[in-house]
Amino acid sequence: MKKLWGGRFQKTPEKWVDEFGASIHFDKTLVKEDISGSLAHASMLKKCGILTEEEAEKIKEGLTSLLHKAEKNELDFSVDYEDIHLNIEKMLIDEIGPLGGKLHTARSRNDQVATDMHLYLKEHTEHILDLIAAFQGVLVEKAEEHVETILPGYTHLQRAQPISFAHHLLAYFWMLERDKERYRDSLKRINTSPLGCGALAGTTFPIDRGYSAELLGFDSIYENSLDGVSDRDFILEFLSASSILMMHLSRFSEEIILWCSQEFKFIELDDTYATGSSMMPQKKNPDMAELIRGKTGRVYGSLIGLLTIMKGLPLAYNKDLQEDKEGMFDTVKTVEGSLEIFAGMIKTMTVNQNMMKKATEQDFSNATELADYLAKKGMPFRDAHEVVGKLVYTCIEKGIYLSSLPFEEFQKASGLFEEDVYVVLDPHHAVEKRMSEGGTGFKKVKEALQKAKQKLNNF
Repeated sequence: MKKLWGGRFQKTPEKWVDEFGASIHFDKTLVKEDISGSLAHASMLKKCGILTEEEAEKIKEGLTSLLHKAEKNELDFSVDYEDIHLNIEKMLIDEIGPLGGKLHTARSRNDQVATDMHLYLKEHTEHILDLIAAFQGVLVEKAEEHVETILPGYTHLQRAQPISFAHHLLAYFWMLERDKERYRDSLKRINTSPLGCGALAGTTFPIDRGYSAELLGFDSIYENSLDGVSDRDFILEFLSASSILMMHLSRFSEEIILWCSQEFKFIELDDTYATGSSMMPQKKNPDMAELIRGKTGRVYGSLIGLLTIMKGLPLAYNKDLQEDKEGMFDTVKTVEGSLEIFAGMIKTMTVNQNMMKKATEQDFSNATELADYLAKKGMPFRDAHEVVGKLVYTCIEKGIYLSSLPFEEFQKASGLFEEDVYVVLDPHHAVEKRMSEGGTGFKKVKEALQKAKQKLNNF
């Protein structure tokens, strides 16, 4: 079969070579972007007098027809035409005749594919921002229900200090807020048009790149044609932001997996987000959280893969860059799916407040409160730390917790202890009194909720 680029060739590749080199099986994902870019290009060619009005309108009618067919999934793509660009060009020629071949005037597949990917990431980055905001909304709703629900906070996966469950949830709200900032900032680079850069050197035709950029909703154009067709920084930036987001979701997944285990029993997931065992009837597995934790690795892989592809490429376009798309497509699918799943999982989970509270009463996470108590009475904190450490050891020997320790033991450790020590040891009181900025005190958590809502309202 004659290639659209085959004028100087005397032989055509064997079928298996065509299949190895073709990208149509995955870059057909860009069909709408490719046609949209072509519509803008045709309008620009008409504006600049490169196409007559009649030619441009006929080309645009043909492209619009193909777009409608694409939306109905009625286009048949062929590996014989390698990629989405040549497939659409061939379909356009079939649709309107040889005139369709004029559409490629003053452009190359190099600037065409770059334009397609900018358009694709523009749409999906904006969608991901919406999904993050929706998930943040779920976190705020759940946090509002649990401002005074107390659970142990952990360091080293050892119980450290009691905290508000709302405070814990809002930690992820602010992680996601940073993720939003990263994606929003990346849109500045995504919203740049490479269309009109040609293969690498621009074109001799009197085109108007600003006009086609405006038609496609881009904010600016690449100032250098070599850079325009060679740049994949905008994809790397998207993959980097996505890797950080997925890392956050993976950390949260790990906690969800722990919390719903028999050992913790802090939460129970809705049946929609869990599965059973084919052998063990009692099992309820947190498979969705585990999948998100696992899928984080494939997003990292896409970032490292593209960084590796780019590190040794000379300017301008090289066939290696065909490998830039699959990881991008997969990351979009993974991130969007993970955010939707997580929002539903948190919204529908049941919080076992009694188990959380019980956990704070059967540990030594209130030990810091005792050290602070002595420090406020004038004892150097390092000395107070040692006194309380010895009291903890005494409790361990007796098989009890600090709140069960007789008052005589406290007085024996330090004359600064008074009867109000048991109030200080109460986990609810311990959380309530942590009123430093950003702390877990209930009043501060309520203030944080208002700030979070303000962020969402201003989004």
